[in-house]
Amino acid sequence: MKFLHVVHGYPPNIGGTQRLFQELSERLVHTYGDEVTVFTTNAVSNYHFWQEDARTLPVGIEQMNGVTVRRFPVFNRFSSARLNLARVLYKLRLPGHDWARTWHNGPIVPGLTQAIAEFDADLVTAASFPLLHMQNARRGARQSHKPLLYFGALHPEDVWGFDRQLIYQSIAQADGFLAATSFEQTFLAERGIEPGKITVLGAGVAVDELAMADGRSWRTAHQLSDEPIIAFVGQQVAHKGIDTLLQAMPRIWQQLPSARLVIAGRPTGYSHTIHAMLAQLPTNQQAHVLLLDSPSDAEKNGLLAACDLLALPSRHESFGMVLAEAWACGKPVVGCQIGGVSALVDDEVDGLLVPVGEARALAQALLRLLQNRSLREEMGAAGKKKVESRYTWAAVTAVYRQAASAAINRFQLELKQK
Repeated sequence: MKFLHVVHGYPPNIGGTQRLFQELSERLVHTYGDEVTVFTTNAVSNYHFWQEDARTLPVGIEQMNGVTVRRFPVFNRFSSARLNLARVLYKLRLPGHDWARTWHNGPIVPGLTQAIAEFDADLVTAASFPLLHMQNARRGARQSHKPLLYFGALHPEDVWGFDRQLIYQSIAQADGFLAATSFEQTFLAERGIEPGKITVLGAGVAVDELAMADGRSWRTAHQLSDEPIIAFVGQQVAHKGIDTLLQAMPRIWQQLPSARLVIAGRPTGYSHTIHAMLAQLPTNQQAHVLLLDSPSDAEKNGLLAACDLLALPSRHESFGMVLAEAWACGKPVVGCQIGGVSALVDDEVDGLLVPVGEARALAQALLRLLQNRSLREEMGAAGKKKVESRYTWAAVTAVYRQAASAAINRFQLELKQK
């Protein structure tokens, strides 16, 4: 098959969706012999959608591991005006507030719709909402009579981002939808999306690579021996709940003074808030927090192998790939009672779930695991079994290709019926 993947960012741009589509694209090429082209932006991070001074990648076409990648320039001027307009329209619920918020989100990519329409592909797949390029993909596919498959990565808890009728109207018009979890599948069905269009894709992890990660070497490199380690892995953004985790740590240090917190992820504009919170801690507690900016895959894997558990207290997530990565290392996880995470984590089986934003409950869950090695091992083993049966990249790619074929068949059937 000939695929066109339309994604807001692609490696070296970092993120869960970016990693998912890199893996899918390369595996379609090397495992199935498919032809895959990616249309994406020249952004290093999503901040380029709003900030003119953000770093960028070269515009143009390149080959990456058998995948053709075309990077488009982004128009990012007048971002403050776009945001102010979106806020006013949304506050007053005036017509067009959906579109105003979507234009604020960006990326505004001149010529993208036409490029999609002119490209020869069996299927257009676009990821993810609530970004503007999802509308470019819909328009381009429809102009050229090509089937359209969406990967939404929905975060319903994010009302500003996802309380948009435009999103669900677009999904209804698509020929297929890839849900991150069963929660997303049910959420869309309740909004009137045809259940037969929805496939639960999930996301994959490099199971073999993670299983070989050397936690002991990671500890040695960071001058740690057997101290309890709580790992957080993810971009340093507000919705990941790093603030709640930092608020929980003093309660943990009261009972486990030697405990370490490791925050590993790409810095963002929110990072200054994290540094400010760290500066408010007593000096001895500050020394027990390690901040790793933009770790390599090898360093991230080493941390997951070295830690005692993973904490991901996000306010909203569509999937939470790092949860599965921690399980692949045999480690239990602690997350929040939000849709996507609750659908992924089996509470009291392979991890613990706590209310969003409640530092006391988070601390209690973390302490419960840190003080009970057998429970950690039991939950970690259950998570590892889950990952090996459901979330390998080979399995996820096979599901994706089946969903792609179904979307193409649905599109062709509807054409015949017109």
